[in-house]
Amino acid sequence: MAGYLIKDTTKEERERIVAESIGNINGACDGCAVGLADMYQDYIDGKCELREINMSFAARYVSGSNGPAENGCGYA
Repeated sequence: MAGYLIKDTTKEERERIVAESIGNINGACDGCAVGLADMYQDYIDGKCELREINMSFAARYVSGSNGPAENGCGYA
């Protein structure tokens, strides 16, 4: 695989990238890993790059915002 960018991957490759990065989401007892998988759905669907999703998550953490807000890419 050439990289992680949407233009360099297929949907199946992006699904595998997310699954391998998060780990076994079905084995999580508290259910938080499932929310992480949902967070990356726009990347899997080819709508938003990983970098954009991760940056928006980090910005929310630093700013103290309580939760994701929808924007053109899915999360702000």
